[in-house]
Amino acid sequence: MRQALKEARRAYDADEVPVGAVVVMQNRIIARGYNQVETLNDPTAHAEMIALTAAFNFLGAKYLPDATLYVTVEPCLMCCGALYWSKISRVVFGAADEKNGYKHITQEQWPFHPKTELVTGILQNECAELMKSFFRSKR
Repeated sequence: MRQALKEARRAYDADEVPVGAVVVMQNRIIARGYNQVETLNDPTAHAEMIALTAAFNFLGAKYLPDATLYVTVEPCLMCCGALYWSKISRVVFGAADEKNGYKHITQEQWPFHPKTELVTGILQNECAELMKSFFRSKR
């Protein structure tokens, strides 16, 4: 998660919403991403989407059944859809996103692949503080 936080700081420095992500396989980072929505003028350029695309390209495959995504903030539904189709093994996130996170749906509507494990709250305070700091600077 510390590596995902480094990516989130890259987003912060680029004046992007500070979300960072890394994809890990066999204790090795195979892909990184940070939000680039403003930079690329692309509302789909979320950290998770960029990291997933980099992982697919690195592996030459469209599925990640042996990978873990670490992301600093709870994924939105768009990113959950991409994670679902990637068949990723595990998703680990830091801070909850009360406004845009996937938790706005019921537990019966699990947004991830049925075999995906979810871990939450890792480095939660650091991840949340980076987001709070970013939005305080905007007000």
